[in-house]
Amino acid sequence: MRPTQATDHHEAGPPPAFRLVALARSPVRERSGGPGGSDGSHGSPASDAARGGPSADRPEPDRRGGRDGSAGVRAADRDVRAAVSRVLDQELAERLERSRAVDPVFADDLALRVAHFTQRGGKRVRSQLLWWAMRACGGGDDTSAVAALRLGAAVELLQTCALVQDDVMDRSPRRRGRPALHADIGAQYGAAVAPDRAGRFGEAAAVLAGDLALAWADDLVAGTALPAGTGHLVRRLWGDLRTEMVAGQYLDLKGQITGSRSLLRALRSACLKSALYSVERPLALGAALAGADEATTGALCSAGRRIGMAFQLRDDVGDVFFDGEETGRPAGGDIREGKSTCLTALARARAEAAGDRLALTVLERALGKHDLSPADLEEVRDILRRTGALATVEAKAGRLVAQGLRRFDAVPLDPAGAGRLRDLLVAAAGGTQLGPAGPPEGAPANRPGARAQGSPPNGATADPHPSAASASAGRPHASPPDGQAASTTTGPATRATAPAPHHGTPLSLVASHSEDSRA
Repeated sequence: MRPTQATDHHEAGPPPAFRLVALARSPVRERSGGPGGSDGSHGSPASDAARGGPSADRPEPDRRGGRDGSAGVRAADRDVRAAVSRVLDQELAERLERSRAVDPVFADDLALRVAHFTQRGGKRVRSQLLWWAMRACGGGDDTSAVAALRLGAAVELLQTCALVQDDVMDRSPRRRGRPALHADIGAQYGAAVAPDRAGRFGEAAAVLAGDLALAWADDLVAGTALPAGTGHLVRRLWGDLRTEMVAGQYLDLKGQITGSRSLLRALRSACLKSALYSVERPLALGAALAGADEATTGALCSAGRRIGMAFQLRDDVGDVFFDGEETGRPAGGDIREGKSTCLTALARARAEAAGDRLALTVLERALGKHDLSPADLEEVRDILRRTGALATVEAKAGRLVAQGLRRFDAVPLDPAGAGRLRDLLVAAAGGTQLGPAGPPEGAPANRPGARAQGSPPNGATADPHPSAASASAGRPHASPPDGQAASTTTGPATRATAPAPHHGTPLSLVASHSEDSRA
């Protein structure tokens, strides 16, 4: 992948306010038999994207400005996924037109597949986290709202890059119940060449498709109007996000080729791929757009890191124990590829400590076995249960959710936005809040003026933007990031800088190796 550098626009002064507008032209539509279809055929971007004038692609200036001054902001609050999808529809329609001007075959074979893959999307959790972090930290003027939706769309394109190339690395034939992109485009030309050549072509084309999605994501970030200070911070966070995503994926690959079964290495990869990429960085981007201070941003990221680790632990469990219809990919994919996840690494450590040769033999035989049978997978499941690794990982995920929510509840945030963000974090971690989620010791049970889920009492209407005085009166100070002393000074809030990534293994987030190695 070849990342490009995003640059600020309008750094000489504050950007004009923008009004969020409805999509001015039809979204790119997938026709039967198009990319991702069972027959592997492809459609034409000219017919799939309704054409509109250049002015239809950009939000129109709105000089009114003002906090929550746009009906589009309120509409985005009601359905963030739809709002992000509208931005994607606009941007992808424009890029498909440009791609067709470059070369029609390239547009039909590659660009259209990237667009369709992105538009089908998933739950768009990352872009929703970004939006609600912006809202919870007090953002909501037209400029920050437009920027949040554009950055959310960029994050979704980055996810397309990650998934398309991940399927190539994992040799996964399906994604979201459809043929993976490399399998789809390989099948399109498979009848004319030998199967191995078609497969290699599909993989190479998918790498290029991922590069294209990454380039389009960078274009969106670079084309987003931001004040100078905010633009610098967003560029740094965006660069960190891309680098951490690649680093986490590389550690996965290295573990497979070296046969590493290290629990610490599995944890480090999980932190980079999920805790940072999927949760913490989207939260930091949203906080940056709202102009949140360092303490608020750091505490929010600390909570997000724990929620992200819980998500990855539960994802590891789901890969082994849930069927393909539930996860959107074949069950046991990590086992077939020989990935050392936290779940399998812990099972191995416990089997070694107990001298359980049978368990070690089953794990060694199964990990990396591409023709793993259902019976083989069931043997692995039995070992994960018998060693206690499954129960330990599930319990740890629950504790991480509880810890993350305790930290989140101590952060002084806008009540309405905080409630929506909290619910989203719980859903992102697996949909169930396990364990207590009360405030840290010494902190009030609830933030004054806000209910547990950020909702108003029955019959009352919450003020989504309380005054600064009412928002801060009597509320606990934000918890500092892990290992950082709380400031004892008072005065104006300091604008946040990009939170430093945790390059070390997050041992504080998991049971120690010695504890988890016990039989």
